[in-house]
Amino acid sequence: MLYRTTLSSPLGALTLVADDAALVAILWPDDKPGRVRLEATSQRDDHPVLAAAAAQLGEYFAGARTTFDLPLDPRGTAFQRDVWRALGAIPYGETRSYADIARAIGRPTATRAVGAANGRNPISIVTPCHRVIGRSGALTGFAGGLAAKQHLLAHEQR
Repeated sequence: MLYRTTLSSPLGALTLVADDAALVAILWPDDKPGRVRLEATSQRDDHPVLAAAAAQLGEYFAGARTTFDLPLDPRGTAFQRDVWRALGAIPYGETRSYADIARAIGRPTATRAVGAANGRNPISIVTPCHRVIGRSGALTGFAGGLAAKQHLLAHEQR
């Protein structure tokens, strides 16, 4: 069973999703259906994981938190989970290219596959896919939209 709650944020209403023990997803206000495949959810605002996630995201947006301490259970293929672990290793305020992530997971020729996995990251912000940019330094696609990506990167530079 999955549970959800909504968190107001500077980027709009985020939907937080958890199972009994871990955070499973953070969905954007205009998330494309099917980007993150989840079973049905039921509203539960008092779920301890959702409450902890909401509190930590609030601290992050207030500038008081640079890392997250939450149980995570992203659902994806082994390759996707490797990419998402590599995203989690990008320090606050820093960026990496898709090629950097491909090298970090030992698949240096898998840059496009890394981009696809990055786009399916179910736990945005906490697993910081916004910190991945094009090799030229250009902002590239982002599930929350490029304005949200730019906002998050600027927030982390303050």
